[in-house]
Amino acid sequence: MNKHAVLHNWTRRQFMTALPAIGLAAWSAPVRADALLKETDQEALAMDYHADAAKVDAAKSPKYKPGQTCTNCALYFGDKGAASGACSLFMGKDVTAIGWCNAWEPK
Repeated sequence: MNKHAVLHNWTRRQFMTALPAIGLAAWSAPVRADALLKETDQEALAMDYHADAAKVDAAKSPKYKPGQTCTNCALYFGDKGAASGACSLFMGKDVTAIGWCNAWEPK
């Protein structure tokens, strides 16, 4: 019996009962970044992302304040001391710990 035959034998009630568990498993699965976000990526350009906050031109990025980096941003979930980590804003890509974007929020 192939896997598709098993699904075809499910009743609508069985499927609807299993659906929340399937969704929860997918939602709770760890998401790992495929790559490091590049400053030239479309989503990075939209958020004025800079891989190195020390190189941010304050005249072009008026939201930037010295000392703001991804490490001290509420959206950053990298491990302490790591060179990069996950950001809830850029799903599927890591950002540099020393980076910055205009969505920066204090922890």
